[in-house]
Amino acid sequence: MHPSIEPHAHGWIRRPGGAEIYWEQSGDPEGRPALYLHGGPGGGLGRGGYRRLFDPTAFRIVGIEQRGCGRSRPLVIDDLEHLDENTTSALIADIEAVREHLGIERWLVYGVSWGSTLALAYALAHPDRVTEVIVAAVTTTSREEVDWITETVGAVFPEAWEQFASVRRAGERVVEAYARLLRDPDPETRARAADGWDAWESTHVSLDPLHSATPSPTPLHEDAATRAVFATLVTHYWAHDGFLAGPDRILDRAGELAGIPGVLIHGRHDVSGPAVAAWRLHRAWPGSRLHIVESEGHGGPEMMALVAQAADDFAGER
Repeated sequence: MHPSIEPHAHGWIRRPGGAEIYWEQSGDPEGRPALYLHGGPGGGLGRGGYRRLFDPTAFRIVGIEQRGCGRSRPLVIDDLEHLDENTTSALIADIEAVREHLGIERWLVYGVSWGSTLALAYALAHPDRVTEVIVAAVTTTSREEVDWITETVGAVFPEAWEQFASVRRAGERVVEAYARLLRDPDPETRARAADGWDAWESTHVSLDPLHSATPSPTPLHEDAATRAVFATLVTHYWAHDGFLAGPDRILDRAGELAGIPGVLIHGRHDVSGPAVAAWRLHRAWPGSRLHIVESEGHGGPEMMALVAQAADDFAGER
């Protein structure tokens, strides 16, 4: 890991429909461009720890907060009438707008968790703009993966899942129920749904080695507004299979990534996203490299060290 640094530039890009996408830059302004895509959807850039994954003397590091969350404006919870415009294709267009605004020709793209899905979708849409891809806590946001994290893994946590799933109607997937409730006109209904979603996320992540020392699951998001933003965006995307179903399904198109160097990093103990997704992607992506970290789950220091090493290796190949 590299030293902690602060951005030397930041701003917003105004997009059609009124969204404003926040971006920030750090590291060497003349360095090799690298883009970081955060998880969630709706996770944001947090405290900027992602910058430590890149050598600031070698990389021009760009972070984006995806539309509807973080410092991008407006927040999804204040703009529900435009939620249907928030799709993966819109996020890809936002990324392209930032790239063009910053005058970047091509860049390394790194994504974690949901950000790995977005990184892969972006690389498939714009392979000529991507030099390399690094993905950690790998997900492709397929129907199978979404149903695992919202339905099937309930077999491990039956008490919590029964409470979590109690809001659905007959024949309704759990994720669809929460997506519906988080768009309800009643703010109290939306708040209860956000709390319920956060409680479930806290439950299944509790088996991750990083969280297992905690006696009982604790909220992932202490702040109610952050909790609501995260839950609204996650359920919106997951209820639509990441807007990547049918001909856009990533695993079915992974062969198109041949020629783009790729590094996949995943934790063996990732209960929320079993390693089979990373394995299948690796098998379908010619030339990709897969690292399974035996001691970690949905993230961890060894995984992040591998991300930093991959970035360093790519910088050395310049």
